[in-house]
Amino acid sequence: MTSARLLTLNPDDDVAIALAPIGRGEPTGPGPALTDVPRGHKIALTDLPAGALVHKYGHVIGMASRPIRAGEHVHTHNLAMPPNAAELAGSDHAGGVVSTVLAHLPRTFDGIVRPDGRVATRTYIGVLTTVNCSATVAKQIVRRTEDEIAELHAEGVHGVVGLTHGSGCGMADSGPGWDVLRRTLTGYARHPNIGGLIVIGLGCEVNAIRGLVDEMGLPASTPLAEFTIQGVGGTAAAVKEGVRQVNEMAERLRGTVRTPVGVEHLVLGMQCGGSDAWSALTANPALGVASDYLVALGATSMLGETPEIYGAEQLLADRAVHPGVRDRLLERIRWWERYTASQGATLDGNPSPGNKAGGITTILEKSLGSVAKGGRSPLAEIVDYAAAPTERGFVFMDTPGYDPVSATGMVAGGANIIAFTTGRGSVFGSRPAPTVKLATNSALATSMIGDIDIDCSGIVEADRPLLEVGEQVYRSLVEVASGRQSKSEELGLGGEEIVPWQLGAVL
Repeated sequence: MTSARLLTLNPDDDVAIALAPIGRGEPTGPGPALTDVPRGHKIALTDLPAGALVHKYGHVIGMASRPIRAGEHVHTHNLAMPPNAAELAGSDHAGGVVSTVLAHLPRTFDGIVRPDGRVATRTYIGVLTTVNCSATVAKQIVRRTEDEIAELHAEGVHGVVGLTHGSGCGMADSGPGWDVLRRTLTGYARHPNIGGLIVIGLGCEVNAIRGLVDEMGLPASTPLAEFTIQGVGGTAAAVKEGVRQVNEMAERLRGTVRTPVGVEHLVLGMQCGGSDAWSALTANPALGVASDYLVALGATSMLGETPEIYGAEQLLADRAVHPGVRDRLLERIRWWERYTASQGATLDGNPSPGNKAGGITTILEKSLGSVAKGGRSPLAEIVDYAAAPTERGFVFMDTPGYDPVSATGMVAGGANIIAFTTGRGSVFGSRPAPTVKLATNSALATSMIGDIDIDCSGIVEADRPLLEVGEQVYRSLVEVASGRQSKSEELGLGGEEIVPWQLGAVL
């Protein structure tokens, strides 16, 4: 229910959302506002005793930490996590419902078909490092070639990207940390958007270049060069060799063409960052509609950020295609509970200062909005960080909530396009995959117009139908997959956001 000043999402809710700033004493649905309420924040619709469960979207989002009167601002000062948070999620959420794919929606995009049958959305030359020690050389190679390579965009070569990281030595050569690093690097190396690859090591690291390249198992059609800095005679020689190899590969890749292929070849990674109170109402459910369309047409759509579904995981578990998928999801939640406890932290500490400034109070509230990105499709598979899905459809990847780490895992897992929703603003990119950014509110879409691809605010601010905005998101994803540059690409973003998840001891 919407009034001129308040938005009530469910008849059973205890709070409403302020559509504009409300001053103390101003009239509202519950009566005069007893406190100031910022735009996007919650106001109590009824008196709530201390300990009462507080509902939004028809779901529990927290517990009153002290008595709350109707008309009061509800936020961190009077709303806390209940002790049994993980047991309180219901069996439904505010995402869109897609029963059929509209006949007029495109079923194909202009993709790049590699000789081995993989389908790409871009062609990049990757400069991948085995160890942090070779990262500076890789970045210098990129800096000395990126302008020249950019001129080949019209000829099918979209850029050169440094695939660097902060690890590779001072670590055990087995165990979870090793497995995650090798899986991530291999995933990037084998990514269909990497048209050619240069691998650079120092020469004495634990993550030795020979073993890594052998494990990658690159297709024979992918141009490959490898060397160590020690082996070629130092930094200057390594940079010179890398520049030569990049230019040679660019010449080989010139003339790469696109051809119409079915959208089932798309692998969408879904991220949110800088969320606000509008996220769960506009951009996230609109992305959920687009995700459902893709899944219905045979594509793969990946949700992740496990700490940011905490308290709402049952909404996904109830959609599992079989009990094994459900159990695997819940097992990952329990792992995260143990992991954060071992670090002296808790999952309910997730909402960032920016989230809270935007009106989100608890992880339950944030998680209910995050899950909306996944639409309503059946949950087909749970995959490890940076692992490629073995099933098509809607899948969940176990990743941290930190955007660069999460998106890195998805790209390593084969995502050839990323959709990123934001309410506070983001300058994220994800080379070699393009990022499409969705704004949750019009103020952000206006203030950061150069960064935002789609303004989803009309769902709340202009009464646009959710399915209409979801169709817009779907069409934009198809257009960007077909070669139209996203705002992130126009700005040259995405070279510094490759951040593999670091697990295990640093020795």
